Amino acid sequence: MITGGAGFIGSALVRHLLSETDTVVVNVDKLTYAGNLESLASASENPRYLFEHVDICEAAAIRRVLQHHQPRAIMHLAAESHVDRSIDSAASFVQTNILGTYCLLEEATRYWSQLPLAKRELFRLLHVSTDEVYGSLGDDGLFSEDTAYSPRSPYSASKASSDHLARAWHHTYGLPVLVTNCSNNYGPNQFPEKLIPLMIINALTGKALPVYGQGANVRDWLFVEDHVRALCACLERGAVGSTYNIGGNCEKANIDVVRKICVLLDEMLPNSKHVPHESLIKFVQDRPGHDLRYAIDATKIRRELNWSPQETFDSGIAKTIAWYLKNEDWWQQILSGGYQTDRLGTGNRDPRTASSLDRRAEAPPLGARVERRRGADRREHDRRRGDRRAHDRRGGDRRAHDRRAPASLLG
Repeated sequence: MITGGAGFIGSALVRHLLSETDTVVVNVDKLTYAGNLESLASASENPRYLFEHVDICEAAAIRRVLQHHQPRAIMHLAAESHVDRSIDSAASFVQTNILGTYCLLEEATRYWSQLPLAKRELFRLLHVSTDEVYGSLGDDGLFSEDTAYSPRSPYSASKASSDHLARAWHHTYGLPVLVTNCSNNYGPNQFPEKLIPLMIINALTGKALPVYGQGANVRDWLFVEDHVRALCACLERGAVGSTYNIGGNCEKANIDVVRKICVLLDEMLPNSKHVPHESLIKFVQDRPGHDLRYAIDATKIRRELNWSPQETFDSGIAKTIAWYLKNEDWWQQILSGGYQTDRLGTGNRDPRTASSLDRRAEAPPLGARVERRRGADRREHDRRRGDRRAHDRRGGDRRAHDRRAPASLLG
């Protein structure tokens, strides 16, 4: 079972599991603004893929999903993840990242404790988190699994809280939990509020490329497909109760990332009227409390699980840009649904509007048009997938699958 499987990393994980293993994948997703079933179009006809439109904050719904599907593992990726949005309004971050994780842990513990002994010993819950919980580095040094937490934004504070909860449920109740903390991901299907897809799409449409401050902030970049391979390695071979840092060993300043995108677009689109794309770069007011540098020490996962990234930044960014060029319909649908790549997180928040911002966080932020579109997406998704009874008739019920499946968590 994957929570947040319609998001950027979650959908990549779903696609990987369906193509590389024989496991049944249950995708549990609320479908907020960043959840997109179009990212799972290739999975929709797969008899091993099941979708549950459920909010992880709804205990009864999570309980039903667990009892009905009887998962051998939970990979918890559902989260609000954009720092700028958390600066404008932290309500949804507290709700999903903290309370939602609490709810999931409670229901997972209830479910796990009632499993037969053999299945209980095999069960795992992988809690997926971020390197931002560690705070900010200076010019040197790396985040290790022993680095003290020092979150600096509402987003990273909410993720730090969820990490503490996950570890507490392991140490207090014995729930077999593992925690991962990853560096900045990039790749296909990433929602265009994040740096790399925002720069690509703005450049393609001739809009300004806003770079915070002087672009000196450094991040460790990790191609999303490398990340999901690491997550599978942690679930399959990681030690219960352990934490694994996952990084790309690829530090780059934001301005260098943006310039690299511009150079590649110039090469890929030599006849574009926006060449040279670097002329679109515009330096803007920095993000409040912007962390200077993140960098991961991934020695532990390399040594213990024999994982290392397969993509360099050069190869990964080229693949990413090529995907956005080939899949304009995917991102144009997001823009037509109401998202306009506007600047968020300036810190100029009027206290008188805080309550309205919090109310907005509880509602779909892109308005009725995108909700109507998503409703149509879900109906089409359900039509193509068929109901659960149809799946059982085609592929045998879950118990039959368990009898066929190997002991491995991932099949």
